[in-house]
Amino acid sequence: MKYPSYLLAIVLLFAGCSSDTPAGDADTTPPPLPEANASLYETEQVFTDVTAMTVKNSYGAYVTSQCYTKTEATDGRVHNPCFSCHINSVEPNYIDDAALQERYAFSEATYKNPWSNLFIDRTDAVDAVSDTAILEYVRGDNYFDANGSIMLGEILKHVPDTWDYNHDGQWGGYVPDCYFAFDGEGFDRDPDGTFTGWRAFAYYPFLGTFWPTNGSTDDVLIRLPEVMRQTKEGVFDKEVYKLNLAIVEALIKRRDIAIAPVDEKVYGVDLNQNGTLDSAAKVVYRWAAPSYDFEKKRFYNYAMYYVGRAQNAQIDNALHMAPGLYPEQTEFLHTVRYLDVDANGSVGMAPRMKELRYGRKSAWNTYPQLSNAAQAEIKDKDAFPNRLRTITGNEETGLNTGLGWVYQGFIEDKEGYLRPQTYEETLFCIGCHSGIGAVVDSTFVFPRKFEGGAKQMGWYHWTQSESGFNGIKEPLLADGRYEYTLYLEANHAGDEFRGNDEVMARFFDANGSLIPSEIEALHSDVSRLIIPSKARALMLNKAYRVIVEEQGYIYGRDAHVSPAANVHQQVAVDTPTGIKAVTMKRYPLQ
Repeated sequence: MKYPSYLLAIVLLFAGCSSDTPAGDADTTPPPLPEANASLYETEQVFTDVTAMTVKNSYGAYVTSQCYTKTEATDGRVHNPCFSCHINSVEPNYIDDAALQERYAFSEATYKNPWSNLFIDRTDAVDAVSDTAILEYVRGDNYFDANGSIMLGEILKHVPDTWDYNHDGQWGGYVPDCYFAFDGEGFDRDPDGTFTGWRAFAYYPFLGTFWPTNGSTDDVLIRLPEVMRQTKEGVFDKEVYKLNLAIVEALIKRRDIAIAPVDEKVYGVDLNQNGTLDSAAKVVYRWAAPSYDFEKKRFYNYAMYYVGRAQNAQIDNALHMAPGLYPEQTEFLHTVRYLDVDANGSVGMAPRMKELRYGRKSAWNTYPQLSNAAQAEIKDKDAFPNRLRTITGNEETGLNTGLGWVYQGFIEDKEGYLRPQTYEETLFCIGCHSGIGAVVDSTFVFPRKFEGGAKQMGWYHWTQSESGFNGIKEPLLADGRYEYTLYLEANHAGDEFRGNDEVMARFFDANGSLIPSEIEALHSDVSRLIIPSKARALMLNKAYRVIVEEQGYIYGRDAHVSPAANVHQQVAVDTPTGIKAVTMKRYPLQ
């Protein structure tokens, strides 16, 4: 039996270190491997060197492949998928970039499309993979081993040198610690039953690329800092944590959030803002800017307060609060997965992860600081239009957005195990999380969380719902329009590249007009749009698996079979798109 290099490294590191072994008599014989793990350890795992900061393909990799879409078709029709991301923003997101819908605002460094994988024909490679083989692959678990241990967590305890950016023998970034073992309220617990702090929530998938019909399922979890999970005495308390999560949700969505009735006197906070401490069934969003003591350099007299130990931290200015912003040290975990197909042909979330994405709010920035950062970016672009953004960080500790967040990711290696992304591979994440109008404090999904009458008020993981997206109503924008319908109307397609034939066949007639009966059905059931057929799910799985085998993520990770026809290979700087910009009031979703 072969042993992967990381396991041999762990064995050697442990050898001679046990207090039960006399000095000089260390037993260096590798311990027997559990037979249940044989399939994992029979393959010699090669650890790709991901520590180099060298960019091989594009320093502008933060400009996504979708930005090169051809908006004007040969028949003269104009397609606008751009408004999904480039849209009028809401303070304190000062990157109000709806105007980017109307022109290709590239520079001399980015006008050539670096995502060459879009133009490769993978027909033969996809046809060579059987349905049985791809289903077996996507149902394989590349996060846990057969004993229930988190594989990446075990590897990172003794990090391979080829993953260790500063070669200090320690992993300085995020160590996966979520067990995806959720209780009835969406809280994750480790094998001992201890709360990990992670909480899953259900949400309306973001437009286009993030719909499962375009290649992947995903889930998102949130974790607030430890101080927000504790009573004033510093003891973990689930009820305190639930209330603080609801308060954060109210601040992000800027609306009242329903909660299970609580006695406000227990927490000393007027959650329902009625002027007395009584029973509250909602967190009322009522905000006024706090006062500021310029001599002491501290905020005081908040209109809303956290509960528990977090309230004390807020008063001490060790923890901050403002609408549209998460408290510092908030974390998000996002898994991107393959599509599974069950015996009945239903499409859902596969066990195998394509990516494990992690974000942490590392610093608090006030509204003026965020405004200054946006203005500095605009000024720099005007003065130096061909200069690319400088994005600091590395593959080990993550990349910095410049707006107080750090992002890093893990992605499949050639054998399907998760490995850290390189610096260049992680650049792919930064543009969307720091440079567009659509985000709320650098994030996409939490403002889209289900609430109110949804199961568990939206606090559950997709695996805890037997019906999936079936019967979920289409989201309404704050301005009253149906969001998914608006995308179909503006884009005249179901994806940015206009390659999703299934959506076209279901929702558009021969003239390219929307079919009213299908739109009416969509209002009551989003699964009609966002869930693919079994055949399409298997095809997209196979196409992505080919990219994994090539390890060519820096050239694009969009799953497709035929070359993309509606994408520019290059486009002159500031070429008009032909689009008349769409604006909207997106949040809160109804």
